[in-house]
Amino acid sequence: MFIPFFLSLKQAKIPVTLREFLALLDGMQAGLAEFDVEGFYYLARATLVKDERHIDRFDQVFSTCFKGVEAVSGADAVNAEHLPEDWLRKLAEKHLTAEEKALVEALGGFDALMDTLKKRLEEQEGRHQGGFKWIGTAGTSPFGAHGYNPEGVRIGQETSRHRKAVKVWDKRDFRDFDDAREMGTRNIKVALKRLRRWVRDGAVDELDLPGTIRSTAEHGYLDVKTRPERRNAVKLLMFFDVGGSMDDHVRVVEELFSAARAEFRHLEHFYFHNCLYESVWRDNRRRSERLAVETILRSYGPDYKVIFVGDATMSPYEISHTGGSVEHWNKEPGSVWMRRLTDHFSHVAWINPVPEAHWPHVQSLIMMRALLEGRMFPLTLQGLEQATRLLSR
Repeated sequence: MFIPFFLSLKQAKIPVTLREFLALLDGMQAGLAEFDVEGFYYLARATLVKDERHIDRFDQVFSTCFKGVEAVSGADAVNAEHLPEDWLRKLAEKHLTAEEKALVEALGGFDALMDTLKKRLEEQEGRHQGGFKWIGTAGTSPFGAHGYNPEGVRIGQETSRHRKAVKVWDKRDFRDFDDAREMGTRNIKVALKRLRRWVRDGAVDELDLPGTIRSTAEHGYLDVKTRPERRNAVKLLMFFDVGGSMDDHVRVVEELFSAARAEFRHLEHFYFHNCLYESVWRDNRRRSERLAVETILRSYGPDYKVIFVGDATMSPYEISHTGGSVEHWNKEPGSVWMRRLTDHFSHVAWINPVPEAHWPHVQSLIMMRALLEGRMFPLTLQGLEQATRLLSR
């Protein structure tokens, strides 16, 4: 099991060495992660990953190699009669037909949903499996995990399934995008070059070949001429939606990120989740170190170009309601913060990795596009050309 894992890491171009792999095996032999998948994950990451940029690729390889392996304690693993509760809790998910899903009614709006959740927490005394009312698993109740409801509050479920949750009552860990990702095609870089605005400034340190030839011909001897280097003067801010439904688009967004880092000297990037609120962050492993959006508005002038990258797929309440964020209780709706940013920066575009044909069927996407006055473009070569043409005006 471990050798294929090591070879898969090498195939994913993560720079792991045989010495590091032997150190991992020594740690396993010493019992540092006995019968514990989570413990083994952190042990393997600590011994095999030397640069935090490779953590996302490591996670993908780890998930593929050890998919289906459950974390159990040593005592539970030795005694087969005492199976972990998690093995018994996650029964087969309930699969509803389209007609059955259409019959499941929402609770009647965001405020009613929050009030009902509060009452459920006060009334419920134990765990509940199936059904349509209590906080549990594999049911049609709006609260819980591994079930279905069009307006739900996700509790105790590792990943999103239907992407309709109004709130998520679980810790969420996101990863930074890998700016070293090799491009699948250089055409993305070519499309972004439309945004360039070259100027000559700084020290005279670039050979002026035409000037050198002309001066040499005029004087009859070699007369080397230099000139200031051409530099890209475009200043760019990029805001990346990360986590949740954006997990489906990590690779193509990393390719875009790599191209932007290569093409623009003055580039600042920030992360957000689903919708812009009062703060953003620069590092997904230190999300507590947030930067206020008001600080961004004060620090960066209107001459900056702004690009949002996200699928705009979320609960509509995240855009329209106070407290609508899935992760915290926002004091102002996301739409208010989006308007503040678009009022400050005159050149704003949104790049969406979701195919454009799907846009009319997603309510939150329609709302976000309206906020941007139509300045949303698909993450395709044609879409990038359209976005850069708009930003270059």
